[in-house]
Amino acid sequence: MIESARKQFAAHGLDAQIDEIARGAGVGVGTVYRHFPTKESLLEALAQTRFERLAEAGRSALAAEDGWEGFVQFMTYSARVMAEDRLLSEAMEQHGQMCGQAAESVGLREITTALVDRAKAEGKLRADTEPWDVPGLICGIGRAVRTAPGAPALTWQRHLEIILAGLRA
Repeated sequence: MIESARKQFAAHGLDAQIDEIARGAGVGVGTVYRHFPTKESLLEALAQTRFERLAEAGRSALAAEDGWEGFVQFMTYSARVMAEDRLLSEAMEQHGQMCGQAAESVGLREITTALVDRAKAEGKLRADTEPWDVPGLICGIGRAVRTAPGAPALTWQRHLEIILAGLRA
């Protein structure tokens, strides 16, 4: 059921319909509501899972030998997620508190701070970069891709390339 919900929300954002989620999972709508009494409770479960994966990607990036490369690895993963998962992109905008709680619960702020501090200490990331810059930049990519779908040179990769060039020391 969660996988069906993830697919529907990724494709349709907050407009995803519970009946489509149920159909994709091969269950009835009532079954979905028995597990998730509200659409918001389903969103919370999906956000929690997504932020757990972001934290895993961050910990993996911290293991990179080079601080800048780890930072780029995390930014790339995060930008791809924001661009490809319409739910997360819209939820960050419209349900910021819910997403903030999910991020906090998995230690994403500490992970991001460690990535930024390490790359700065190596002299590879602009000295004025702050950890809280990262979520805003990543959300910006998600929003830009959503508002200009299919525009030439406006892919998430192009946006990320420009952002990273501006962040590099």
